[in-house]
Amino acid sequence: MRRLFLLLLGALLIGALLSLGFQYDTGYIRISLGNYLIETNFWIGVLLILVVILALQFTLSMIRRLRSGSGIVSTWLNQSAERRARRRTTQGLLALAEGNWPRARKLLQASAHNADTPLINYLAAAQAAFECGDYDAVDDLLRKAFESTPGSDLAVGITQAQLQLAGDRLEQCLATLLRLRKQSPHHPFILKLLKTVYLRLEDWRELAALLPELRKRDLIEATELHQLERETWHNLLQRAADDIRKQGQSKPQSLTPLTRLWDELPGSMRKDEITIYEYARHLSELGDDAQAETLLRKVLKNHWSDDLINLYGRIKGTEPDEQLLAAERWLQDRPNNAELLLALGRLSLRNELWGKAKEYFETSLRLKRSRETMAELGRLNAYFGDEQASSRLLIQSLLKDSGLPDLPMPKA
Repeated sequence: MRRLFLLLLGALLIGALLSLGFQYDTGYIRISLGNYLIETNFWIGVLLILVVILALQFTLSMIRRLRSGSGIVSTWLNQSAERRARRRTTQGLLALAEGNWPRARKLLQASAHNADTPLINYLAAAQAAFECGDYDAVDDLLRKAFESTPGSDLAVGITQAQLQLAGDRLEQCLATLLRLRKQSPHHPFILKLLKTVYLRLEDWRELAALLPELRKRDLIEATELHQLERETWHNLLQRAADDIRKQGQSKPQSLTPLTRLWDELPGSMRKDEITIYEYARHLSELGDDAQAETLLRKVLKNHWSDDLINLYGRIKGTEPDEQLLAAERWLQDRPNNAELLLALGRLSLRNELWGKAKEYFETSLRLKRSRETMAELGRLNAYFGDEQASSRLLIQSLLKDSGLPDLPMPKA
């Protein structure tokens, strides 16, 4: 208000002085330029000169403002560019959602410089470039995304890992995820991606080390985690057994890598029926039937399993008679268990109790017409000299579960 008052006062003062000047002496100014002659009142000439000076100052001021980017025109141009960038970004994201990868990449990349969130533009453009198969452009766009927004290294890294995983660049993806995990050790999505990479690389040792963290963070549904844990340790057991076979080691004292791995198993896996079966099977195949029989007997005493009793009947323990007696004690509680009766028949054969073995096989077969029991009884009948019964059972075992349709046959 005060400044306006001073301006008005100055204007009135200048006007008064000019009025006095007009009254005192108008004078004149004469300017000759080539064939042109300009004559005017002195005071009017002074006024025109002042107007020209002010116009020059205003023009120079506008030029300086435009060059510094702080002027009205520059602001309007910037706002116009931002509006255009927002429009192109929206069009680019729509094209990305529609699967029009080349158009999406072009629009998103072109508008990134003036976009409100250039990070989003570059990340989305990188995804579009990946879908186009241009992996060099993907790396370049991710680098620009990182440079565009401070503190975006985690977001950019996760996007890079996802694209590497989708492109089956597993080694590069693993390197990216390990770098990110150093920055954020407990990041849920990084841990999930690591799980996927280890699984696809079949790196069971590293996956086994990651599983406790996945369980602790509750990142995977319990059933899926149990299945993954089982698959991981089964593969580790299989690899340990394969390594022993490759080295030509078959004596019980040479099974240290396998038994040490069993000691490393978490409690849930040491109680898992399928895992126990796999471990006992490996022990038996590698020549340590005694340890396998001891383990299975201990487990079956407290936890019954048809699969485990089947394996128990196949194992040749160091004391076949004790092995048979242990199984017969279980029969008191499970007199109609077909798998137990099959195992008892096999254990009777190990003890050369031929009649008892046949009786067990026949009883098992009455309870359950399994191909395995038919084959065992057929083989035993062949040694007894009953070729007809043996052939009939062996044929039945071959036909069982063969997928043949039920068709009428000629009468004998």
